[in-house]
Amino acid sequence: MRPLAEFPAAEAASIVGVLTDIDDTLTTEGKLTAPAYAALEHLQAAGLKVIPVTGRPAGWCDHIARMWPVDAIVGENGAFWMRYDATTRKLRTVAAGDVPTDRQARIDALARDILAAVPGCALASDQFCRIADLAIDFCEDVPPLPRSTVDEIVRLMETAGMQAKISSIHVNGWFGRYDKLSATHRCLAAEFGSDIDRPDERARWIFVGDSPNDAPMFGFFPNAIGVANVRDFSDRMTAAPRYVTQARSGAGFVELADFLLASR
Repeated sequence: MRPLAEFPAAEAASIVGVLTDIDDTLTTEGKLTAPAYAALEHLQAAGLKVIPVTGRPAGWCDHIARMWPVDAIVGENGAFWMRYDATTRKLRTVAAGDVPTDRQARIDALARDILAAVPGCALASDQFCRIADLAIDFCEDVPPLPRSTVDEIVRLMETAGMQAKISSIHVNGWFGRYDKLSATHRCLAAEFGSDIDRPDERARWIFVGDSPNDAPMFGFFPNAIGVANVRDFSDRMTAAPRYVTQARSGAGFVELADFLLASR
């Protein structure tokens, strides 16, 4: 991971859009700061597309798509994307993965099993507004659990047939063959006519994140960025970003936004 300052200015000037994780990338210690929110506004005002790509739930994504300065949002680690049309005042939600008919019953049963088997964990407080995945909290609203315990949650999910990914606060699991990258691919093609299978087009988009569930995005986008706290998970990621900011979390996102805006 190279310092953000080494990102060539000419390449930065060609960027057309910013894809960003939310937790501990835009937020800082669980809060969306005024500078980070303003950075989203400034990027969009400069003509860049701004699209959060998050593990957060459908209920949050509905709000974000409508009320934040964003152009679309990919939610629940790729289960769907949403886009709000301000002209027609309509929110469109597109399922990006397969939907097993018994999904909710299987999620509910597995949640009970994990909570019984793993002391100290809890359902994520936002589980009630999820439509596709199971989020187990290991440090957001509970005392931080050791890595071995987090790994046990992953094992239980995978044994039950889920895909499981570790974020900075939750273990997210879902039934279906999709992830942040596959949903982003479909969203960009359908909503913005962008074919990121083409290397030249892929290089015009930035992804910025911080944790292991961002690894597919880090590995795919040649100009992927990590905020500085990405180093906390460097031994647990299958792919790392090319560049890293000096600042952590939301301040790192502001650093990236300022860099991109200065390059234009």
